Amino acid sequence: MGLLAKSMRTRAPGAALLIRIMVGAVFLSEGIQKFLFPDQVGVGRFTKIGIPAPEIIAPFVGVVEIVFGTLVLIGLLTRLATIPLIVNMLVAIATTKIPILTGKGFWAMAHESRTDFSMLLGSLFLLIVGAGPLSLDRAGK
Repeated sequence: MGLLAKSMRTRAPGAALLIRIMVGAVFLSEGIQKFLFPDQVGVGRFTKIGIPAPEIIAPFVGVVEIVFGTLVLIGLLTRLATIPLIVNMLVAIATTKIPILTGKGFWAMAHESRTDFSMLLGSLFLLIVGAGPLSLDRAGK
C-alpha cells in the first residue's frame, strides 16, 4: 500500500465529521477574510505583529488556509491537509500568543488563544485518526 493510500485510511468514528466541519470551516473562513479584510486580518495584521514580507506571507497563509481548510472540510487527503494547518497554528501561537503570555500573563493569553488551540488540537486529532467514514477519503474505499 502506497503512502497516499495509507494517509487516506481512517479509523475515526462518524462523529469526526463534526471536527472536520469545525476545523475546515474556521480555516476556510479565516483564509477568505485575509483577502476580504487585508488591513484587519491580512497584510495589515501581519505588518502590525512584525511578520517579515507581510505582502507575500499574508496572501500565502490565506491561500494555505483556503486550500487545506477546504480539503479538511470535504474530507479529501485529510491527514496530509492537516500538516500545513498545524504548522500554521504553531506559527500563529508563537508569533501572537507567546508575546501575550509574556506581556499580559496566562489568563490574557488563554482568552486570546482559545481558537488557536482548538484549531491546533482539532487538526492533530484529524492527523491521528483520519477523516472518518463520512468523507471523500473513505468514499474511494
